[in-house]
Amino acid sequence: MEKSMNSTTLARTKSEQLVIETQAAATQTSKSPTMQNEDAPITSESMGTLSRKSSQRMVVGASPGRSSGGNKNNTHIRKARSAQVKMDVEELSNGAALSRASSASLGLSFSFTGFTVPPDEITDSKPFSDDDIPEDIEAGTCKPKFQTEPTLPIYLKFSDVTYKVITKGMTTSEERDILNGITGAVSPGEVLALMGPSGSGKTTLLNLLGGRLIQSTVGGSVTYNDQPYSKFLKSKIGFVTQDDVLFPHLTVKETLTYTARLRLSKALSRQQKEKRAIDVIYELGLERCQDTMIGGSFVRGVSGGERKRVCIGNEIIINPSLLFLDEPTSGLDSTTALRTVQTLQNIAEAGKTVITTIHQPSSRLFHKFDKLILLGKGSSLYFGRASEAMAYFSSIGCSPLIAMNPAEFLLDLANGNINDISVPSELEDKVQVGNSETETRNEKPPPAVIHEYLVEAYESRVAENEKKKLMTPLPLDDEIKLKVFSSKREWGASWWQQYCILFCRGIKERRHDYFSWLRITQVLSTAIILGLLWWQSDSKSTRGRQDQAGLLFFIAVFWGFFPVFTAIFTFPQERAMLSKERAADMYRLSAYFLARTTSDLPLDLILPVLFLLVVYFMAGLRLSAGPFFLSMLTVFLCIIAAQGLGLAIGATLMDLKRATTLASVTVMTFMLAGGYFVKKVPVFISWIRYMSFNYHTYKLLLKVQYQDITPPVNGIKTDDGLWEVGALVAMIFGYRVLAYLSLRGMQLHRGA
Repeated sequence: MEKSMNSTTLARTKSEQLVIETQAAATQTSKSPTMQNEDAPITSESMGTLSRKSSQRMVVGASPGRSSGGNKNNTHIRKARSAQVKMDVEELSNGAALSRASSASLGLSFSFTGFTVPPDEITDSKPFSDDDIPEDIEAGTCKPKFQTEPTLPIYLKFSDVTYKVITKGMTTSEERDILNGITGAVSPGEVLALMGPSGSGKTTLLNLLGGRLIQSTVGGSVTYNDQPYSKFLKSKIGFVTQDDVLFPHLTVKETLTYTARLRLSKALSRQQKEKRAIDVIYELGLERCQDTMIGGSFVRGVSGGERKRVCIGNEIIINPSLLFLDEPTSGLDSTTALRTVQTLQNIAEAGKTVITTIHQPSSRLFHKFDKLILLGKGSSLYFGRASEAMAYFSSIGCSPLIAMNPAEFLLDLANGNINDISVPSELEDKVQVGNSETETRNEKPPPAVIHEYLVEAYESRVAENEKKKLMTPLPLDDEIKLKVFSSKREWGASWWQQYCILFCRGIKERRHDYFSWLRITQVLSTAIILGLLWWQSDSKSTRGRQDQAGLLFFIAVFWGFFPVFTAIFTFPQERAMLSKERAADMYRLSAYFLARTTSDLPLDLILPVLFLLVVYFMAGLRLSAGPFFLSMLTVFLCIIAAQGLGLAIGATLMDLKRATTLASVTVMTFMLAGGYFVKKVPVFISWIRYMSFNYHTYKLLLKVQYQDITPPVNGIKTDDGLWEVGALVAMIFGYRVLAYLSLRGMQLHRGA
C-alpha cells in the first residue's frame, strides 16, 4: 500500500513538472516578434487564443524527422520531454493520470517521442508524406502558401437589408418579401455562415452582399469598409456559385490556367500567372487530377468534391479580399465537406473575409464557423458568434431535450418544428389559453407562432445592439476606404490578350464536339449518298444541267440549315458561364463575342471541305481548279452567313425551344424562296428572297458551274456574281451585330 502511494506521488510530481515545462515551451512558441512587450506575462486567456496554425506548427516541429536543425531549443525541449516520459514500467502505474493532466492543462496529448495531433484535430489534419511536407515556418522547410499573400482588408457591414420580388399576373401585380431587415457584419479573418431552411433567402442575401443584385427593390445599407459598392470591388471579390459552372472538356490545369491569365494583374507575366495556377492546384490538393477533364453530364471527369475545389480555386486564384460561396458542401460526403470548410477556414485565417451559405452542416462543420446568421422566412432569427448560438436560444427558452447536432436544432427551430425541443413559457401560455388558431392536437404552438416569437426575441434582445455596433466607424485609413470606392475597373489582360486567350480556350473546348464520330459520319454519309445519286452527271445537255442544279440547290440548303441549328445553341448553353465570368469582370463582352464567333470558323470549315471533296468529284462537276475553289468559297460564305443567323436568334431569345421554332420557320421560308421551287414570286413578297442566303448561294453556285454556257439554267444570268457576294457579306456582319447587341442588352439587364 505504501509502495503504491509512493508511485502515485512520484507520477504526480513528474506530471506537474512536465506540465510546467510544456507551458514554458508553448509560451515561447506563441510569442510574436512584433509584440510591443515581449516580457508580458502569459495568462490563461492568452493561452486559450493560440491559433490553429500555431498549434499545427508546434505539432510538426516536435514530430521526429521533421526538424531541419535550425531550432535547437525546440530539439532540446523535445529530447528532455521524451527522456522524462521514458520511465520504468513500475513508475508508470499512473500513466493515464499523467496523460490526462497534461491534456487538461494545454489541450495537447503526448507520445513517447513528443507531441501528437490533438484529438479534436485528428480529422482535420492531413497525413504527412515526404512529397507533401506541410507548412513549417520555424524549420523553414516549406514556402508560404499563395493564399497568405497580403490583400486589401475589407470589412463588410449590412443593416436592415430588404429585398422584394414583384410578380406580375394577367391583371394585377403582387409584391413578395424575400428579405426583411437583415443586419450583420463580418471582418477579415472570419467565416460567416448563412443558415436556414430552403427558401429562407440565403442565396438571395449572398447575391445581394456580393453585388449580384443591384435593383430598385433592394433596401437597406451594405458597405465595404464604410463605402458603397463599386465596380472596383469586382476584382477583389470571389464568388463561388451553387452550381459548378465549368467547361466539361477542359482539364483542371487548363481551367485554372485560363482563369489566371484572364483575371490576374497585367503586371504579372504569363509564366508567373501559370505558376500561380499550379500553386493553387497543389494548395487545394488537386495535383493528382490536374490533367483530368472536368467532365459533365455525358463526359466522365473529376469527382464532385474535386469539381467544387476547382470552382473555389477559380476564385481564390486572384487572392480576393472577399470570398462568397453558395452552399459549397451540397452533394459532398462528410469528409469532403469537412476538407472544403477547412480550406475556407485557412483562407479566412490569411486575412480574407469569407461568407458562405450552408444548408445542413454536421456538428464538426458547425463549430468551424466564426459567425452565424440564422434565417427563417426571410427574417433574421439570430446573428452573432456561432459558438454562442445555443446559449442564446437557451436564454429565450428554446433548448434541445435530447443530444443533437446544433445545426439540426437551429434548422428545426427555423422551420417551426419543436419536437424534442423545450417550449418557452410564453408559448405554453398561449396554448393553454385555448385559442383555436394556435391550439394544436399535441398542445404545441404552430410554426407561424414559433417564427413570430423568435423574430420578436431577436429584435428585442440582439438587433438593436448589433445596429449600434454597426454605427461605429471602422479604424481604417481614408486611403484604404477610398480604394474600395474607386469606380475604375481593373482588367487582368488587354483586349487583344483577352481575345487570344478566349479564342484558344474556345477551340480546345469545342474540338471534341466538332470532331465527334457522329458528326463526321453524318456529313460523310450525306456526301456519299449525294455522290451516288448524281454519279458522274452530264453537264453538257440541258437535262443534265437541270439535274445538277438540283444538286447545287441541295448543297446550298444543307450548308444553310446545318450551321443555323448548330449556332443556335451557342449562347443559350453558355449563358450561365457568360453571366458568371462577366459578373467577375474576367473579360470584355466584345472580346468574348469576337473570340467565340471566330473560334468556330476553323472547325466549321473543315467538314465542308471533306463534303465537297466527295460530292464534287463523284457528281462530275466542272473538273477545274478555279470552279472548285470558287464553289468552296461560296459554301464558306453561306456557312458563315447562316451561322450569324443562328447566333442572332439564339442571343435574342436565349431559350432553346423558342429559338428552334423560330429558326425552323425562318430556314424553311428561306429555302422556299431560294429560287428553285418558285421561279416567279409575287411582287408584294418577292423581297423575302433577297434576305435568303440560300437564294444568293444557289445563284453563285450556278454562275460558277455554268459561266460560259447558254442558255442560262433556270433563267439565272451568268454574270460576275458580285451582287450575291455583297449580299452574303452584309448578312455575315449584320446578323452578328444583331447578336452582339442582344447580348449587350442581356448583360445590361442583368446588371453586369
